[in-house]
Amino acid sequence: MTASTILKELESLGNERAKKTLMRHGAREPLFGVKVSDLQTIRKRIKIDHDLALELYDSGNYDAMYLAGLIADDARMTKAQLRKWTRGAYGGSLSGATVPWVATGSPHGWDLALEWIDSPKEHVASIGWSTLASIVSVWPDEELSMPALRKLLQRTKMEIHKAPDDVRYAMNGFVIAVGSCVAPLSETALKTAQAIGEVYLDHGETSCQTPFAPDYIRKVETMGRIGRKKKKAKC
Repeated sequence: MTASTILKELESLGNERAKKTLMRHGAREPLFGVKVSDLQTIRKRIKIDHDLALELYDSGNYDAMYLAGLIADDARMTKAQLRKWTRGAYGGSLSGATVPWVATGSPHGWDLALEWIDSPKEHVASIGWSTLASIVSVWPDEELSMPALRKLLQRTKMEIHKAPDDVRYAMNGFVIAVGSCVAPLSETALKTAQAIGEVYLDHGETSCQTPFAPDYIRKVETMGRIGRKKKKAKC
């Protein structure tokens, strides 16, 4: 199976309505507008093919890049490859999901996330915060640094309202993830969320809304799910 074969298949699955929706959410040409359900079908067939994933990502086609994240062997990703993927993840689900998911499953996710959140580039910094959110939702608490997470919560409180939209959204997601998935810091995250208050950003021509972190964390608590981890980052 080759990248060119997959690209032809993706082209045949392109959907104009899906394409317009993706573009409203940050995707840009080249893309075909393949539905996630169709990408998941291809993923189930391919399973894991790391070399193919690297080729698909290098194509620059949005649909192919998203699929690349689904079939990549995260454990084989090098720091250089993850940095390259980050440079190419200009927005949409590439920066919000694809790269954070793969980074979370790699040996380098934590170190690179801390590197990325200091970037002056909006999409890179947002990837960093989204990766941190993904990490705390998957990694066991024993593998997390509680002092480091406390400092990151404090940093979020100090910087979130001054951050660019994508970074602000990712920071808010980080606070929610810590409050929901890291039991020892749940109360700290809730207090942080309360201090932050409402997080406002421009969602453009979409129906997206920014979750109110205190309510989200309280809802998870009411459901008795505080500290519950996901089995994996990718979905």
